[in-house]
Amino acid sequence: MRLLLSRRFKPMLLAALATLAFGVNADAAKAPAAAAAGSPPVPLLWKVSDADNSVYLLGSFHLLKPNDYPLSKDVDAAFADAESLVFEMTPEEMSSPALGMQMGQAALRTDGTQLDSELPATTVALLGAWLSANGPELQKMGLTPQVVQLFEPWFVGLTITITEMTKQGLDPKLGLDSHLATLATEAGKPTAGLETGAQQIAFLDGMSKEEQLQFLAEALSESKDAKEETAKLHAAWRAGKAGVLWQDMGMQMKKEYPNLYKRINVARNDAWVPKIEKRLTESGKDDTLVVVGALHLLGPDGVVEKLRAKGYRVERICSACRPAGK
Repeated sequence: MRLLLSRRFKPMLLAALATLAFGVNADAAKAPAAAAAGSPPVPLLWKVSDADNSVYLLGSFHLLKPNDYPLSKDVDAAFADAESLVFEMTPEEMSSPALGMQMGQAALRTDGTQLDSELPATTVALLGAWLSANGPELQKMGLTPQVVQLFEPWFVGLTITITEMTKQGLDPKLGLDSHLATLATEAGKPTAGLETGAQQIAFLDGMSKEEQLQFLAEALSESKDAKEETAKLHAAWRAGKAGVLWQDMGMQMKKEYPNLYKRINVARNDAWVPKIEKRLTESGKDDTLVVVGALHLLGPDGVVEKLRAKGYRVERICSACRPAGK
């Protein structure tokens, strides 16, 4: 099966890349003011309303390029209308250097063995070749081949995927979450998080051994081919194609890895919905902009459909979309 890494595991990666990988510096996260070449991205933006207030739901791509900015006027309007913003994690935790340290600590092997000891021979060879080819980039992060041997497969697979994505010009410092968190701070708008960094790390560290080995093997064997799939997903996000993103980011993982899909997508959505709904049911007319990974808003298990099923008014906000889009 072609491009298994992107179709099975990329949803999980895009849910954690900017916030966990290397620690985003919020002070450097604001996108260039005039970097766009062409039309702004079409937003994955929904408005959920009850009788007196609204919640905007915006699907994020956690690594972006300079020419993904400026954003759509629809996003600007939602930001202006919202009295507060909610992210997967608080901006303070997203930008904390301690978060990356916590992730590294969670990924350390604790049984005294080295990574190679549990890898098939083919994976050992591929890992050695990849480490050799990417030595300068890894040295900047303090990840020598000897240090890599101290970590669990999921962490090494994540590092490989992030490194390959950054080679394509995608930058966690330009991710939509980081950009809007910086704008919220500048505007003095309160922010909150739906979960903690420790919870996100636990989702990654909780992968089964089989999933971890598969993850690392696919990250290595398909690091070149994944460039095409990453470009496809980024283009679909820019075009606001919810159906394409759901098919490529959700349906395959739901089919191939149902337990993983339930743990990192469905369970988290179920935990988030009451917190988001509280923003609607609270007294007052304050509106909220919620910014989470795009996968969490899509498909029958997504936050959008879960709130629609509760009877709230839900509409796609997209001046560039067809009127029938939802």
